Amino acid sequence: MSLPLVLTVAGSDSGGGAGIQADLKTMLALGVHGMSVLTAVTAQNSLGVHGVWELPEEAVRAQYRAVVDDIGVHAVKTGMLATAPLVETVAELLAGTDAPVVVDPVGVSKHGDPLLAASALESVRTRLLPAATVATPNLDEVTQLTGIVVEDEDGMRRAADAILGHGPRWALIKGGHLPGNAAEVVDLLTDGTEEHWLYAPRYDNRHTHGTGCTLASAVASGLAKGLSVPTAVREAKAYVTGALAAGFALGRGIGPVDHGWGTRR
Repeated sequence: MSLPLVLTVAGSDSGGGAGIQADLKTMLALGVHGMSVLTAVTAQNSLGVHGVWELPEEAVRAQYRAVVDDIGVHAVKTGMLATAPLVETVAELLAGTDAPVVVDPVGVSKHGDPLLAASALESVRTRLLPAATVATPNLDEVTQLTGIVVEDEDGMRRAADAILGHGPRWALIKGGHLPGNAAEVVDLLTDGTEEHWLYAPRYDNRHTHGTGCTLASAVASGLAKGLSVPTAVREAKAYVTGALAAGFALGRGIGPVDHGWGTRR
């Protein structure tokens, strides 16, 4: 049996809740073969990020070429890229790859620790976002990239327009941090013509580490299976909602979502 092939280009989370660890768990849960290009190593646990070490550009390029040139790929997901040289290296690699790309423009960790240098923001806007089939910023990343502070659903529309202005085919604006709605989480998916508003219950669960990585990897998994962008995003949203509901305590801080929730129902 031939499985769809999905490649994550992201940093490592030593606590196992986010980064390439979350990506590969998500891909396994969703029935695709996950592969990885490591961009950075973090010393990270439930309390925060205690250290970050970026890999050299040549190491990132060598990993990517080794996988894509031999095994091939049906979708790529990018996460933590850390620095402008790494962003530009990955954007160059993506430009030569004939597969859909999901860009999660990771800026800060769940604990508020910076994971993207300020000097890399322009490279994300001008090099990485134009390579994206789907860009998946949360509201903090929207502000970081566009200066727009989102406070309501109209603000999400403005944010989507601003993100689309940088070149991705679709923008998925994640509204998990939207103030004022204690009962629901709303996301907006749009290509500038179609609008898809995605609603899910908001669970009273503080263990949400890895949500963004998980969602982007789930979208990439759907695209690798040949699903349309709206269908891939809807299915990814359903998977993440279940993982959030099942998030569990780990260590003394914020625990992860449960990537294997579907096997333990």
